[in-house]
Amino acid sequence: MNDPKTHPAKAFRAAILHSLANPTDVGLEDSYQYFEDGILVVADGHIVSVGYAEDILPTLDASIEVVEFKDKLITPGFIDTHIHYPQTGMIAAYGEQLLDWLNNYTFPEEKRFADTDYAREVAIQFLDELARNGTTTALVFGTVHKASVDEFFQEAEKRNLRMIAGKVLMDRNAPEDLTDTPESGYEDSKSLIEKWHNKGRLLYAVTPRFAPTSTSEQLRLAGKLLKEYPDVYMHTHLSENLQEIEWVKSLFPDSKNYLDVYDQHNLLSSRSVFAHGIHLCEGECTRLQETDSAIAFCPTSNLFLGSGLFPLAEMEAKGIKVGMGTDVGAGTSFSLLQTMSEAYKVLQLQGKKLHPLKSLYQATLGGAKALSLDHMIGNFESGKEADFVVLDLHATQLMKFRIEHAHSLEDKLFVLMTLGDDRTVCDTFSYGQSIYSTHHV
Repeated sequence: MNDPKTHPAKAFRAAILHSLANPTDVGLEDSYQYFEDGILVVADGHIVSVGYAEDILPTLDASIEVVEFKDKLITPGFIDTHIHYPQTGMIAAYGEQLLDWLNNYTFPEEKRFADTDYAREVAIQFLDELARNGTTTALVFGTVHKASVDEFFQEAEKRNLRMIAGKVLMDRNAPEDLTDTPESGYEDSKSLIEKWHNKGRLLYAVTPRFAPTSTSEQLRLAGKLLKEYPDVYMHTHLSENLQEIEWVKSLFPDSKNYLDVYDQHNLLSSRSVFAHGIHLCEGECTRLQETDSAIAFCPTSNLFLGSGLFPLAEMEAKGIKVGMGTDVGAGTSFSLLQTMSEAYKVLQLQGKKLHPLKSLYQATLGGAKALSLDHMIGNFESGKEADFVVLDLHATQLMKFRIEHAHSLEDKLFVLMTLGDDRTVCDTFSYGQSIYSTHHV
């Protein structure tokens, strides 16, 4: 692992854009900073300063290298608040809704992760793909196999990434060779927490797959882990599919609603992230807000599996934290740019608008807030960790042509989000160091 302290301060010059706050709360004008000709100064893996080149350049020590990116835009690294690394190998699997999709595609693929070598191979592919798409932080599902998470963390540590992951807990309603027990799930999770949580930039998430695949006893022990390690995360699924919701009702007849299953087992907190949350009732929304729990909005997979349209505006109006997730492999792209494009369409289908500055917020600072990491990542405030991405506004002939006809920042940003993909990312930096580049930096 590279030690950033062995690298001198460096300055990066390009157009620079980052979010300062949620546009919904403060209005568009006060929600961001944009420097058409900007400088980002980085040292020891952290942001030193950001501003206009004409203001910062005269203050820089002559020894500081200035790297210039022409026709490029620097933004904070993207933050993916829900993704499955073991599903990399079955992304773009045809023609099912959630429950059949799990049984026909997901479970057979996840069985392969009993093989440590395979888990390592996929972890490498997965992390390379994130970097190619400008994603520097993700909240990640492993499989039920303890080794799958070990391999993931080992590879993430080599790249010095700010990653959160966990072993899946699943003791029923799944193939026998993909289940654990309440006790083994608890012990394996405990062992992984002791080994990896807060090691470097790595963090652990207690990860019940979803209510139908865990018994009440397993969920109780998940709650016990959260009490024993109060700064770990809890990551699961919630109200993605109507058939799934009915199944939960039949399995947990004493619960008021789907969220209440988790609530009864003490799984709601400011570090709890629930993927999807499409079909929530008033009581569930109230409890999410009261406990400062977050939802991961996964538009690409919600459309792909026909799950429904996430009511972003309503969730925010209720004071619920929302991040954005690709949900690979039901999501069909690792690119948060493409995910932003799908989010726009999901809102359009509900008669709502999603402003490009709001989209950028959701994929950066909003994601950091959803993960309770906004004191460390998400924008370019001085002292934050230096995770950032360099985007090429001329990545394709069509983008170049369209950008030349764009007359405002908002217009350029919308083009970037609508036409952009992994080709748009030319450099990704984690903790101040390049982890992906299409050229030599």
